[in-house]
Amino acid sequence: MLQIVFVLIIYIPLVLLVGRYVYQVTMNQKTVFNSFFQKIENILYKITGVKQQEMTGKQYVIALLLSNACMIIVSYLILRLQKYVFLNPNQIENMEPTLAFNTVISFMTNTNLQHYSGESAMSYFAQMIVITFMMFTSAASGYAVCMAFCRRFIAKTDRIGNFYKDFTRIIVRILLPFSFVVALALVWQGVPQTLAQNQTITTLEGKSQDLALGPIASMESIKHLGTNGGGFNGANSSTPFENPTALTNVIEILSMMLLPGACVVAFGLMIAYRKQPHKHVVIGRQGAVLFTVMGALFLIGLTAIYISEKAGNPLITALGIDQSNGSMEGKEIRFGIEQSALFTEVTTAFTTGTINNMHDTLTPIGGMVPLFNMMLNVVFGGKGVGLMNMMMYVLLAIFLACLMIGRTPQFLGRKIEAKEMKFIALCILIHPFIILGFSALAVSAAGGVEGITNPGAHGLSQILYEYASSAANNGSGFEGLADNTIFWNVTTGLAMFFGRYTSIILQLAIATLIARKPEQPDSVGTLQTDTPLFGTFLFTIVLVVGALTFLPALTLGPIQEFLTIR
Repeated sequence: MLQIVFVLIIYIPLVLLVGRYVYQVTMNQKTVFNSFFQKIENILYKITGVKQQEMTGKQYVIALLLSNACMIIVSYLILRLQKYVFLNPNQIENMEPTLAFNTVISFMTNTNLQHYSGESAMSYFAQMIVITFMMFTSAASGYAVCMAFCRRFIAKTDRIGNFYKDFTRIIVRILLPFSFVVALALVWQGVPQTLAQNQTITTLEGKSQDLALGPIASMESIKHLGTNGGGFNGANSSTPFENPTALTNVIEILSMMLLPGACVVAFGLMIAYRKQPHKHVVIGRQGAVLFTVMGALFLIGLTAIYISEKAGNPLITALGIDQSNGSMEGKEIRFGIEQSALFTEVTTAFTTGTINNMHDTLTPIGGMVPLFNMMLNVVFGGKGVGLMNMMMYVLLAIFLACLMIGRTPQFLGRKIEAKEMKFIALCILIHPFIILGFSALAVSAAGGVEGITNPGAHGLSQILYEYASSAANNGSGFEGLADNTIFWNVTTGLAMFFGRYTSIILQLAIATLIARKPEQPDSVGTLQTDTPLFGTFLFTIVLVVGALTFLPALTLGPIQEFLTIR
């Protein structure tokens, strides 16, 4: 438990510091390295011909969709032709069409769901030019939209920035320098960074074994900082070549938590400085409320996973096997229960998807918590995704609270009316509709049922987890599912696509509708949204909506499995 506390103590001052830096980058304020980064950006603007004028919300969304579409097309062609391209020392074949479709959608939507093993399915060229490249661009796309969303709430006009400028600044000023530092730390700890081909060695038992090498450290750094999650190897961060030591495990955990948390801090600072521009604040009262609610959900989930995994599996205990160290099935001994539980909670709460243990082997409750994290998709989430989703619940909570006390619902002085509430309700409902709709299709279609490797309740959990991971743009999976088939490649690809872009479009539309309303001065009757009381109400709304939506499915899956093995 002390290991977990140690990591969380380090995280708090780190996220506050980075959050302030993200705020400065987002609001175009000067930073220490401003002149250096500005020169790089100007060169990129000149090469690409980017015009830096302000965009409307509609123009911003179109720019996002067009740029992402171009990257999807080029990446798909590379995966289909990787056999003929250089930097392929291991002679990897071209990727199958539906798997290539699933992969490019997965990495462009920042999901990084993998129906393949990277060391055997991709050339070094594809790993770098497609996978690592899209880890930067998908992360920057999501973060740019979130910052535009945040600026929309404090805007005085119909302009929210320029997508290409935001996209470039986030890569140059945040993702690249941070990733460079983390990559160096990983190389220092033994993570490979080479273009040499795989090596065959003789083990101590006298058998031959292939060691999968490649430019792993550079991918690992952005994989975690960008909340991407896709591993260079099929075993992801449970393999020593991606996560060799306890120190790299901590570095990867903090990397996953850093930017999503910083996004909440930056939003809190935007609101605070909007009201009091000359007062120094750490996070702002509104930011503190959001961070506390997300943090409470995170800690509850972490506690549940830790207790469940520490208690062990009753069926294994019945066999006479000692479980004093907890349920160690599918876990690395070098990490133990503490670091495995923390990694599991972080990767699903911050919607990264990387793993350092096999989630399919978690105890029923230990597996239900990460599943529920992705179903909620508001516990910090990916870079900005969790904040944008949480803001939907904030607006819903304001509307419900004001209905109960007879006040006019408004946020930051702007009214929330019927049209906005329709969009908010639609945005909240799309996520469960994708998860439950595709899950229903999978259990009723032959192609879906064929992928289940574990009959009964756990098999349903595998299906729910796959689509929750896809819709939440997480990418982790209950790896017992046989998912590299036409059915699973296509359906999860569609779930990832709609889970990403429909929410983004609706959320920017909601922010635009609210921002265009005339600002009303606060009065004695105005509902305060930056108080502990509102935070408690928001926390309750999130859990109630999540429980009402997903409890029946969870009852048939992990809860039934839990009751069965007791």
